[in-house]
Amino acid sequence: MTKKKSKPSAGAMNGGLVIKPIRRCFPVFMLPTMIAFCIGFVWPFAQGIYLSFCKFTIPKDATFVGLTNYINALKDSGFRHAFGFTALFAVASIILINVFAFTIAYLLTQNIKGANIFRTVFFMPNLIGGIVLGYIWSMIFDGILQRYGTFLLAETKYGFWGLIILMCWQQIGYMMIIYIAGLQSIPEDMLEAAKIDGANKWQTLWKVVIPNVMSSFTICIFLTLTNSFKLFDQNLALTGGMPVSFGADGSMVNTTEMLALNIYKTFYTGSNSRGVAQAKAVLFFILVAILALGQLKFTREKEVQQ
Repeated sequence: MTKKKSKPSAGAMNGGLVIKPIRRCFPVFMLPTMIAFCIGFVWPFAQGIYLSFCKFTIPKDATFVGLTNYINALKDSGFRHAFGFTALFAVASIILINVFAFTIAYLLTQNIKGANIFRTVFFMPNLIGGIVLGYIWSMIFDGILQRYGTFLLAETKYGFWGLIILMCWQQIGYMMIIYIAGLQSIPEDMLEAAKIDGANKWQTLWKVVIPNVMSSFTICIFLTLTNSFKLFDQNLALTGGMPVSFGADGSMVNTTEMLALNIYKTFYTGSNSRGVAQAKAVLFFILVAILALGQLKFTREKEVQQ
């Protein structure tokens, strides 16, 4: 006996009718985006790598000098200090921002009154530009420190903690929203099962809530890591890299200068330093890419598949 072939369902037929034209026209829709991506990112990125091996004032006048720019960049005591200062700043800001953001998000998902108002208030600082925040907080810090006979740029520790406070104040609300989304996605039956098993709130937090919110931790740690290393406008407006000290080789070092600001100043100090600044920018990119990819790999291994 021969089996009759089953007719495709109406849904399958309609799906095929929709998908086939999309697949056929896919290159047409992607082409403008790919062209814009190549013009706006790929070509400038490739040209930047090439210029890092050149001495130049403008790209047309570039002269190939090999690894000289990279050697000079690594010899720069200001660049090495900026790397250490940025790394220390990144560690402190990542810990503080994520701890406070998660704590606030957890509290605001406990059915308290006015939770939506609090969410809005905490998120609002993220809407203010970094330059504006830098100047506002510099006046606030100076107003407080003047009572004790000092000011923000008098010591490195004041500038460091000033940047930490500014960064936390701006970023905590944004990360809080991401953590709230993660907390609200935890299955209710899992929380109910923990209660039935006799787990208290502390045990539920560590054994159920945090493992199920690891995807939010992955995103927030990634964002705070990259934002900390890329910090520029807040650093420029709040401290400008000041105060100044002298390195072991006698060179002048801006003690609160971060990597992005150091690259910016190197590029505009003179035409002969632009190749060195470009080499610093390439090293900066490699550093951030390695740290970000390593962090993503590490935290994704901790995520719970729901």
